Amino acid sequence: YGETARDCRYGGGCMMSAALVAICAFGLDMIFGDPQTRWHPVALLGRLIAWLERLLYPQQGGNERRLAMGAVLTALILCFSYAVAEGLLLAAQRLPVSWGVDAVSAVLLYFTISPHMLAKAGRDIYALLAAGNLPGARERVGWIVGRDTDRLDEADVARAAIETIAENTVDGVIAPLFFFAIGGAPLAVLYRAANTMDSMIGYKNERYLYFGRMAARVDDVLSFVPARITGMLFVMAAFLLGYDGRNAMYIMARDASGHPSPNGGYAEAPVAGALHIRLGGVNYYFGERHFRAYMGDAHVGILAKHILGAIRLMGTAAILYLCFYLLFPCGRLSERI
Repeated sequence: YGETARDCRYGGGCMMSAALVAICAFGLDMIFGDPQTRWHPVALLGRLIAWLERLLYPQQGGNERRLAMGAVLTALILCFSYAVAEGLLLAAQRLPVSWGVDAVSAVLLYFTISPHMLAKAGRDIYALLAAGNLPGARERVGWIVGRDTDRLDEADVARAAIETIAENTVDGVIAPLFFFAIGGAPLAVLYRAANTMDSMIGYKNERYLYFGRMAARVDDVLSFVPARITGMLFVMAAFLLGYDGRNAMYIMARDASGHPSPNGGYAEAPVAGALHIRLGGVNYYFGERHFRAYMGDAHVGILAKHILGAIRLMGTAAILYLCFYLLFPCGRLSERI
């Protein structure tokens, strides 16, 4: 029994390859999407992060204390998320079916990815713009971006949607699949926890500049390799879809490093190059003007239809990565423990 439990620890070891577990998780997302409920694991994690922030944020002391307490919060969330996922897999070993660990692994991975939600949000914004409902499109894009949206024109709304779809292809699709491939569901869950922390406290403002710095750095480090994989997948997707793959590669090489994020440019630049549009530029956050480096050349103005192009690139990149799971199997997950 001991060896059997060991083989099933991360899922995929007894019955199913890592590729099939990942495909099942992707299928669950395509069918059910991202459940909009306060009991979603990521929502629960967000509430835990907010509670720990209230508990740990120093009301007195200098920046060094804020940095230290932010590091404590980051360590607690990463350890907790990994331990919960690991515990669920250990508990699944006692299920009376041989595929129990595979099923739990697939469900855990499903909660870490969100291609369906990204595509739906993009299509909703496209539909509103196509119908001439600019106020509605501004409101809808405000659900998925942090910038001020009340004064955006049609091109800026479309740009915001495209940039978000491109960047979240890393965070919400490729990176969780990447970490699942090398460490099973617990590592994918840990990545999702790091990314959630970054989205909540990884801001460069007075409150979070030091307190959220560790969370932001951890997310940057974890996303480093997946972001560059995503960039190459976007280039390949551009060739397959009939977009300008050559220009996608050129723009990624030229512009990606200029992005304020060490990883964001490797998602945005190839999408801009493939569609012959220019991303980046002026954004407003809480009324303050910020300039983000340009990605790509404005061969054509950004239109609503380019949102659909970004969605197609995202979906094709995801499918390509799942194909690599099948074409270049990394062995059963049990072989890595």
